[in-house]
Amino acid sequence: MSLGTKVRLARLFSHPSGNLFGGAVDHFVGYGDVRKGGLADLPGALARVMVGKPDYVSIQPGTARHLWPQYAGKASLVIQAGCFTPDDRISELIATPEDAVRAGADALAVAIPVRGATEGKYIRWLTDSVNAAARYGMPVVAHIYPRDFTDGAKIVFTPDEIAYAARIGYESGVDVIKIGYTGDFESFRETVRTCPVPVVIAGGPKTDTLLGALQQTADAIRAGARGAVVGRNLWGHGDPQKAALAFRGVIHDGLSAEDALAKAGA
Repeated sequence: MSLGTKVRLARLFSHPSGNLFGGAVDHFVGYGDVRKGGLADLPGALARVMVGKPDYVSIQPGTARHLWPQYAGKASLVIQAGCFTPDDRISELIATPEDAVRAGADALAVAIPVRGATEGKYIRWLTDSVNAAARYGMPVVAHIYPRDFTDGAKIVFTPDEIAYAARIGYESGVDVIKIGYTGDFESFRETVRTCPVPVVIAGGPKTDTLLGALQQTADAIRAGARGAVVGRNLWGHGDPQKAALAFRGVIHDGLSAEDALAKAGA
């Protein structure tokens, strides 16, 4: 690992807890109707996430170009390169490590789906990005989503599939792996234990309650995860600042979900 990679990773995990609280505003084509929901106003969604003082924010390169200058220095910037829909209707790699360097980012995120006939192409996205990033000392954060095609194309979070996703990540050489929480503590702990790079959990899909999202985050932290990257449960919450305070309580202060919720007044 180069000095540049080590320095940038240290900025991502700069909190004294050693954990990471990230915000994701990078759903792009996978979001659907852009006139509805928490991302209908993209500048507003990013502003709501930033009020919560995340350690880093993951956004698309175009979003960074237009919206990030006012937030520079307030959190680490992570450029999202992956652009896909689960059914492969859209499947493009839209940014390179060089793009991330030009944007002043601390990491390149590459979101990929796995399983299905096109899996090999996505693994190539990841490995090519890792190899290219090494030339710039740019860490790669893999966002890996297993799919099931039994009834259409769906993202799944079963223990076997999440373990497979983690394996794809570290065998591709990435520096951080973002995967969904399985809901099964023992299986997730084993997946994290056998993974030689930091694992953080995806903060979605949106749970019925903030308490539910905090509980799965707390369970993942107890299982060895090094944090969470949260999207819908931040910009989709009625009070993102209080939601962020609660997540920070779980991730950085080691609070239980109930205590973090109470401390945040959410």
